[in-house]
Amino acid sequence: MAMANVVDAVLDRTVVLGYSRVGSALRRSWWPADPAACSMSGRRVLVTGATSGIGEAMARSFADLGAVVHLLGRDADKVRTAAAELRSHSSVVEVVEEVCDVGDLDAVRTWAADFTGRVPELHGLVHNAGTMTEGRQETRQGHEVTLAVHVLGPHLMTELLRQPLANASGASVVWMSSGGMYGSPLVGEPEDIEYRRGEFKPVQAYARTKRMQVVLADAWSRRLGTEEVKVESMHPGWVETPGVATHLPTFNMISRPVLRDAEDGADTAVWLVATRPESEAPHFWHDRAQRPTRFGWQREADPAVVRRFLAYVAHATGTPDTWG
Repeated sequence: MAMANVVDAVLDRTVVLGYSRVGSALRRSWWPADPAACSMSGRRVLVTGATSGIGEAMARSFADLGAVVHLLGRDADKVRTAAAELRSHSSVVEVVEEVCDVGDLDAVRTWAADFTGRVPELHGLVHNAGTMTEGRQETRQGHEVTLAVHVLGPHLMTELLRQPLANASGASVVWMSSGGMYGSPLVGEPEDIEYRRGEFKPVQAYARTKRMQVVLADAWSRRLGTEEVKVESMHPGWVETPGVATHLPTFNMISRPVLRDAEDGADTAVWLVATRPESEAPHFWHDRAQRPTRFGWQREADPAVVRRFLAYVAHATGTPDTWG
């Protein structure tokens, strides 16, 4: 096991090996056991961004474990198609179609009020919806779109679904981050958080919000620690998805031979929800193991910056600014 730990650490630090399908192929020989068959039977899981890529693969995996799967996407036609495909995958699976634009805070509030009226207990919530815009765009509430989809909307959704999660007496919330977050420090000033100053760079904006997700998930873990709700973040490695092909075509072309498939990218999120392993701060995972949130030469985030960031998220979403 000691040798496995050394190899695992080398894979993680070399990035190319650890994030590619080589990493997961090697780690399967020592990582924790798969969830038991039917271990999610009768339990409800909500997956956002579930109509393609990692979200779609995740939904299939939860269905294979017996879960009632709530598929959430912003396009009703795509949700309908994804649900039909999942039902054809398994004749016994129960699939519930959910339509909501996660980046639209008013839409999230309306949808959540309806959802909590229908679903008293929620055992798993995976924040997987993602986007990347070519230029800076704003939502109807005036927030930068990448921030709204990756941070503000999921935060508000977690707050509004807090009671169904607590009612489950053992639930998990997982934020789908990205290894790209290592390349971006946390920012705490509103102008920087909203990307209102400086040149807007799509990849940088994406990485910045992925760093925010990791910090936010850790804060949520403290907040919900007494309610039997586990909160983690993770990154899926390098995965071949429609989003990568569209927004990072050069990277996709060069790396394609070693990119993971969507099922591989979804694995850790499904495993976290199904097994609810012990987790320590900062609750960041990859390939069924906790990972550092910074490289050795990088400094920890300034607590004052973290505090300003969390305060802004609370202010922007109209939610409590209490973090434990």
